[in-house]
Amino acid sequence: MSDIWPEEEAEEDSASSASRYRAPALDKGLDILEILAEQRGGLTRTEIVREMGLSPSQIFRMLERLVARGYVMRLDGGDRYALTMKLFLVANRHPPLRRLVAQAQPLMDDFAREMGQSCHLVVPEFGTGVIVAQASPGGHWEFRARIGGQVDLFTTGSGLALLAFQRPERLTETLGLWGIADAEAQLKTLGPKLEEARRDGVRVAPSGQLVGVTDLSAPVYDPGGEAVAVLTCAYIEHPGDAGDEDRLKTLAKLRQVTEALSFTDAGEALSRIIR
Repeated sequence: MSDIWPEEEAEEDSASSASRYRAPALDKGLDILEILAEQRGGLTRTEIVREMGLSPSQIFRMLERLVARGYVMRLDGGDRYALTMKLFLVANRHPPLRRLVAQAQPLMDDFAREMGQSCHLVVPEFGTGVIVAQASPGGHWEFRARIGGQVDLFTTGSGLALLAFQRPERLTETLGLWGIADAEAQLKTLGPKLEEARRDGVRVAPSGQLVGVTDLSAPVYDPGGEAVAVLTCAYIEHPGDAGDEDRLKTLAKLRQVTEALSFTDAGEALSRIIR
């Protein structure tokens, strides 16, 4: 009789599945999509071959199938390939995320109009945070976070807030599920910052990416009390603002939005996927 419990066997199976259940053709197709996603003007077949380090014959049929399925297109009918919008459309069919964005967008738009500040919604995905919605104030200028943009979990306001509003006792486990291994060293250096955010219920700090911007980040909780998303306002002080008073009003309004979004069915469904 084995001394390994069923749960331990499941963990071992999960850990070894990456090497046991290999699908080389699928890997090649995904590699092509990821390479093209980094290119503004597309790549020729020769350039794709060079990037992947494979022979032309190994990717020819895969590239043609991606074109046939509508994920990749030939630019001007030639030998340069680029992504179509199909991946974006497929991603936006994802029901839990779609429901969360549908619930959040009107509230975010109201926030932006009332406070004169932009905001963006971030969810964890494959070891990063991904911007899934954004709202900007009316007027002739705006600060815009790009939908689909990725933010680092350990250096950005949204990323640190996502970390802060997880259960501390299982944070390492949660990060493992998000695709981050060996995160303990980084978490040790961030301990005081994360604890301060948990104590305050929000994260307020100067932006690590933009001078003169203060990141205001508030969590959207799932029914289990962990952050399934974070709403961040990149707060910019305008001439004539009342300083701290206006920033506190903005922060209070931001918390109203996240409280309205917390514990919803969309948050619960999304939590099942990212945990």
